[in-house]
Amino acid sequence: MSTTATQVISQRPIGLTLFALAIGTFLLGLTEFSVMPMLPLIAETFSVSTGQVGHVISAYAAGVVVGAPLLMMLTPKMNRRSALVLFAGMIFAFNGLSALAASFEQMVLFRFLSGLPHGAYFGTALLFGARLAPEGRSTLYMSRVFSGLTIATIIGVPLATLLAQNISWRWALVLVSAGAFIACLLLWRVLPSLPAEGEGLKKDLAVLKNPLIWPIVGIGVIGFGGVFCLYTYLADTMLAVTKVPDYYISIAMVIFGVGSTVGNWMLGHVRDRVVAKVTGIVLLYCIALAIIYVQAATNVWFLFVVVFLLGASLGLTTIIQAMLMRVANGGHAVIGALLQCAFNSANAIGPVAGSYIFINGYAANDTGYVAALLFGGGFVMWLVSRIQGRQVNQQLESAS
Repeated sequence: MSTTATQVISQRPIGLTLFALAIGTFLLGLTEFSVMPMLPLIAETFSVSTGQVGHVISAYAAGVVVGAPLLMMLTPKMNRRSALVLFAGMIFAFNGLSALAASFEQMVLFRFLSGLPHGAYFGTALLFGARLAPEGRSTLYMSRVFSGLTIATIIGVPLATLLAQNISWRWALVLVSAGAFIACLLLWRVLPSLPAEGEGLKKDLAVLKNPLIWPIVGIGVIGFGGVFCLYTYLADTMLAVTKVPDYYISIAMVIFGVGSTVGNWMLGHVRDRVVAKVTGIVLLYCIALAIIYVQAATNVWFLFVVVFLLGASLGLTTIIQAMLMRVANGGHAVIGALLQCAFNSANAIGPVAGSYIFINGYAANDTGYVAALLFGGGFVMWLVSRIQGRQVNQQLESAS
């Protein structure tokens, strides 16, 4: 933990600070994941096809990719508490607009705007947590902040799905907007004032010249596309292949959330020095799981087990962040924003890749094969990162 961080939290319990940060990630999880099971309802409202409505998800992901670096450039010297309150305010405003969308085009635009603060909030909050951590435990503290998203998948997303199915998907987005307003007040009241510690945007951006970071970013871009490929079309799979009543979708969302919470807890306890090895193991696990998903979809109980195990893979988020922080010399604010761009590029890639299953007339559960290919691509990027890391270490040893 840095001296500055220690001083600013000396009068506040760390647990309370991490809880406040996690409230924001809870809302981001609700914003991102709750819309996916609502896609059939949104398609019906605006009279668009299953293939077209996926643009709502891709627009949000595009917003994250644009917003993370943009807001990073606009707020490099802003107090970290003030920046987080600003980002939460944007979540409040743009989700409110999404709830009021009068056309499909407006819905896509407002979802793009809703994505703008996602990466900036996540990157800032995770790094805030890391700065509070003792030596070697940054992964654990970041996992505590990330736990807000996993809890959202247990509680928030299923409740929002039920609200959308029984009243309106618009009210589900109103719920997110109202929660973000409360989060603004909570963050301002609870978080300590924490000055930015960057050395200036130009020096922070210099980290992008480090070749070691790009294969790790590639794991997020390609590998995580497999998660979003399966999750986006899970509702379609359950209705068309598993053939269960629509309320089973909410049950699946809860199971996914429980799995993500368990996975985040388990992987959050991984020591910083072994995060790279664990990442490779988890990617292999995901490849096998995606292939099993194809057959599991024919039996609801088998499918629920696979959905739980798929949720557990979300814990990979914090260990990839820890991998990047280990190889990057400074520029951690840039790294945080870059990683969120990577994951939400995956959020755009996964649904688009999965849509080819529907376009070519295959069954919805065949998205498992597409997801396996994406996870496999992530594993290839992991191998590249390991090879590059060894080469750099050998060069350093030769130089010494």
